[in-house]
Amino acid sequence: MNRRQGCLEGLLKLFLLNVLFDWLQDNLGWGRGGCGGCGCGVILLLIFMVLACRIIFNTDWMPCF
Repeated sequence: MNRRQGCLEGLLKLFLLNVLFDWLQDNLGWGRGGCGGCGCGVILLLIFMVLACRIIFNTDWMPCF
């Protein structure tokens, strides 16, 4: 069975992803010395974009009743 998430579940996932991204940027982002200077901010941004697109495009924004 292919169960698609609803609008509120998708928004909650995006909110939690945003909170996680902000926390990681504060602790590992630019100027924190993490990742050996190879730009953790860019790596985190790419991971965030992939996860956000996965959440957005798998969400059933207009469920059929």
